[in-house]
Amino acid sequence: MERKPDFSKSADGLLPVIIQDYTSNKVLMLGYMNEEAFFKTKNEKKVTFFSRSKQRLWTKGETSQNFLHVKEVLIDCDADTILIKANPDGPTCHTGDDTCWQESNDSKTAFIDYLKNLIKDRKSNPTDKSYTSSLFAKGINKIAQKVGEEAVEIVIEAKDDNKDLFLGEAADLLFHYLVLLEAKNFDLNEVIEVLIKRHK
Repeated sequence: MERKPDFSKSADGLLPVIIQDYTSNKVLMLGYMNEEAFFKTKNEKKVTFFSRSKQRLWTKGETSQNFLHVKEVLIDCDADTILIKANPDGPTCHTGDDTCWQESNDSKTAFIDYLKNLIKDRKSNPTDKSYTSSLFAKGINKIAQKVGEEAVEIVIEAKDDNKDLFLGEAADLLFHYLVLLEAKNFDLNEVIEVLIKRHK
């Protein structure tokens, strides 16, 4: 059953809201919502707070155009804190910083987790229109062959100075490598664990 925030737990009807970047998992800011702001956010898919200084609803980005586009809304175990995962349009902080803690938010590595889950889903729930599903249908030999082909292609592109072609081949290799791991029933985290142990 989906959890719902309990605004009655706060004397002023406001609950804290943590905003997290959907792609990087970086915490961007903290704000507050009343029940009206919460439902406006859920319905319009843009984060709207209750501004304690303005004493009114305030959609983040209404003046700067740096909106926070909602991807996921989670409620904590006590139903008194809200976590919103969002895609930001530009900097989140009013100072112009990426976050309200003066941290850079340029990492996109959390997208790998999304991609891993998508690949797993294509394996478990194949569709005729999915390239990834077609790879799984062809079996481990074909998947391994594709990884080998992409590895050769990135080596060839590494010898030239075409950034777009090199990055394209790098993306192809990474994607097919993730497919190979899933085909072997291994997780990328297991590979990372090996690297961590080697680093110690």
